[in-house]
Amino acid sequence: ISLRIRSICSKVLQKLYKWVRGQNGWSVTYSSSQICTIKGSTVDLKCNYTHPDTVGDTVIEVRKLIWYTKGDNYAPVDLKDDQDYAGRIKYKHGCTVAIRDVRESDSAVYKFRFITNHQNGKYTGSPGVTLSVSAVELQVIKWERKQSGTRAEMTCKSKCLSDLHPYIWVKNGQDVLTQTSSSFSYMFSDADRISCAAAGHRNFPSPSVCQFVFSIPDMPNLPSVSSSSGHIVKGDPINLTCSSDANPAATYTWYKKDTSGPLSKGSQLVFKSIQSSDSGEYYCKAQNVLRIKASKVVFIDVKYAPKLPRISVSASEIMEGISLTLSCSSDSNPAANYTWFKENEKTPQSSGQNLTITNIGRQHSGLYFCEAHNSRGSHKSAIHLTVAATMLMVRFCLHFVFIFLFSIKILLCLI
Repeated sequence: ISLRIRSICSKVLQKLYKWVRGQNGWSVTYSSSQICTIKGSTVDLKCNYTHPDTVGDTVIEVRKLIWYTKGDNYAPVDLKDDQDYAGRIKYKHGCTVAIRDVRESDSAVYKFRFITNHQNGKYTGSPGVTLSVSAVELQVIKWERKQSGTRAEMTCKSKCLSDLHPYIWVKNGQDVLTQTSSSFSYMFSDADRISCAAAGHRNFPSPSVCQFVFSIPDMPNLPSVSSSSGHIVKGDPINLTCSSDANPAATYTWYKKDTSGPLSKGSQLVFKSIQSSDSGEYYCKAQNVLRIKASKVVFIDVKYAPKLPRISVSASEIMEGISLTLSCSSDSNPAANYTWFKENEKTPQSSGQNLTITNIGRQHSGLYFCEAHNSRGSHKSAIHLTVAATMLMVRFCLHFVFIFLFSIKILLCLI
């Protein structure tokens, strides 16, 4: 028996050893956790992965390799199936993937996952690779108009590169070989076009600048904002227009204060049917290759008629003799005025947000109306008041009934 027990224990220990070894054998190691690259280039995301040879009695075989940014461990969206990367993804040897013609929108966290033939043999490497994509930008620092042309001092930069990284300056498609620094001074003639590119990324230059850019000494000017309507009423179509003198022509972006991110791009911000929630402070930014300039803030104040008034009562039980206040409120712009009416009475009970009835009596029972009104319209609500007798009156009535019944009883006895 002891030999049999030892044999069973030995097999159990062997399986346990294989299981432990299998649990510890899963891994994904990324070559870099942070990658910053130039817009338009090709980037390789690299890693190494390991898995145990066996788990239990199963020999492990890798069935699928996945790089993804969308979805999760349970339902990842493979980059080669993601429409945002269509035609730009290539899986290489091992777990390397190449992304071609990278865009700024490709900036994201990328994770690698592999799936094996074992039911539980799936593994994702965390935290992944953070990819940042940045364009090369040419900025004009200052310029000076001369008879022979315009002398401009320019700088080239990218968020992905250090200040010491060399740059290539390009004139009319040809490299200016003597300049490899991030700064460049040049005298423009009429036909010249200047751009720059980061060394090692010659095929992905900045937008070019020509002398035409400098024909106006101050651009873009402070943008101005105009509205298609003086009085802005709920439901009306409203256009806000942004304009600025600029050369080259400016592009425009619209913002609302206390709102994250831009609202829209273009010289016009269009409201097909403006709502009260659209009230707020708006401004635009005009931008060209030389400068970004923000407009002054414009306040949009949407006018609208009072919404259905809300009526509240100061007492939960309305008894004779108490003082009662009815309060009326309504959301509106401009602020509403209030008038109180009682059913079947032509004369208003009161003007103002509150209607107070002192020493209330049974005659005050009935239907009361609150009308909220402003220059845009009016709205009305109603409430029904039922005034109950006081406990003193109830007791008096009960006492009277008791005497009446007692009198009847005496008469019956006499008969």
